[in-house]
Amino acid sequence: MKGERCPNPIASLMKPMNSHFQFRNLLPYFVFFAFGVAFGVIISVNLQNYSFTLQLNKSSPSTLSLSSSSSSSSSSSSSSSSSSSSLDDLQLANDTAYIDELEKDLTPKSASVMHNMEDEELLWRASMVPKIREFPFRTAPKVAFMFLTKGPVSLAPLWEKFFKGYEGLYSIYVHSNPPYNGSEPEDSVFYGRRIPSKEVKWGDVNMVEAERRLLANALLDHSNQRFVLLSEACIPLFNFNFTYTYLMKSRKTFVEAYDLPGPVGRGRYQSKMGPLIKIDQWRKGSQWFQIDRELALEIISDKLYFSKFQRYCKGQCYADEHYIPTYVSMKFWKRNSNRTLTWVDWSRGGPHPARFMRTDVTPEFLNKLRSESSCEYNGMANTTCFLFARKFLPHSLERLLLFAPKVMRF
Repeated sequence: MKGERCPNPIASLMKPMNSHFQFRNLLPYFVFFAFGVAFGVIISVNLQNYSFTLQLNKSSPSTLSLSSSSSSSSSSSSSSSSSSSSLDDLQLANDTAYIDELEKDLTPKSASVMHNMEDEELLWRASMVPKIREFPFRTAPKVAFMFLTKGPVSLAPLWEKFFKGYEGLYSIYVHSNPPYNGSEPEDSVFYGRRIPSKEVKWGDVNMVEAERRLLANALLDHSNQRFVLLSEACIPLFNFNFTYTYLMKSRKTFVEAYDLPGPVGRGRYQSKMGPLIKIDQWRKGSQWFQIDRELALEIISDKLYFSKFQRYCKGQCYADEHYIPTYVSMKFWKRNSNRTLTWVDWSRGGPHPARFMRTDVTPEFLNKLRSESSCEYNGMANTTCFLFARKFLPHSLERLLLFAPKVMRF
């Protein structure tokens, strides 16, 4: 028809050829795109695995639990059980390692208690208190037996028998005057138990400094929960099991404190200690105490009251008989029994208590010390009021060892 254009056969033939040509030109782009997608997937998976491994290596036990749970939730049921098992094993291993390290930090590194800390650093370190009271590992509460001596523990063989078989339930600390340089046998419970010590003079305030030094060293072991101050002339009146139970189950501390009129009581008060310490707050008592960890921390941390004694309690004041009794009575009297567990005989008069020789040691005498008294224990009347006694001379040791199995039961 006029005006109608006839289709060009050559153009019609070229259309499919042009489409085929365009597809061939685009094919390399499709291949490159597919390769890029595959490469990206591979890199992403590898990075995720690397990140997960890095988390396992760096995370704490709590983070491990989270990683384990998230991993197992994204895995299939067959693989999640083996994955969870391996992660639990890894978490358990890390927890154990963490606890072992913590236990090493809380427990003295070796049998020796020597160190190079000065008193200021020692008291500071010992005063630190964990916010979490529960131990993250199994440990038994221990009694710290602290010996304040001039030289060796002269009755050591008796104490060796007392401690035998109860390792892990006690700690021993010895403060002796620096001139003493003797040593104990390696198989002795006293071996390596001497702490860094300073000179102590009878009646001087440096005796209280030595007591605080002993307490501070004992407080470094967080397992120590009871603290007993002894001298080289002290003996145990009961076996370890009874002594340990008596101390651990007590709801009170044992610091003797009483108000004594006259020259050897209130007469020793120094007016310059006021108004912080008044004369009606002044107390006297035995220096041989038995206290718990809470009170031990308070004593070594006190600077306010103790500084008054360091400055003014000199000469006839005798700080070892007044500082702790006064301080405890002023601040912690509700938890204190106002008695000591160490028996001493002052009946003969004079500035020193009676001393007991070999011939004084008999079963009758020892039994009298063990049971012929009256006191209160955990709110109930009791006849067992003393766990220790002094002053026993070195040559009384033979008879003490002879009667210990029958009388003291060790």
